[in-house]
Amino acid sequence: MIKRRRLAEMVRRSEEAKEREEELARELQKQEVLRRVLTPEARERLANIKLVKPELAKHLEEYLVSLTLSGRLNKVIDDEELKEILRQIDEKSRRDIRITVRRKGE
Repeated sequence: MIKRRRLAEMVRRSEEAKEREEELARELQKQEVLRRVLTPEARERLANIKLVKPELAKHLEEYLVSLTLSGRLNKVIDDEELKEILRQIDEKSRRDIRITVRRKGE
């Protein structure tokens, strides 16, 4: 019984280590793709966005990597083009917020 537990624990640790390695490899691949397709100014802007809005930066990174890996992005993106992509993402994600005040008795 003790041997089974130890074996199960070793298998679990091995799987966790493998998952961490795969995650690290994906992150390195993503960073390499971003380094190839973004100018230094655009990478700096992305780093600033990552500090302020990490979710937006993650979404933008995934979008750029998917475009590159699918072959739809064959050029280097400069700062102005990155701003335009951010505007497009912002327009898609923007919601109309309405606040309605109802007074008691109306």
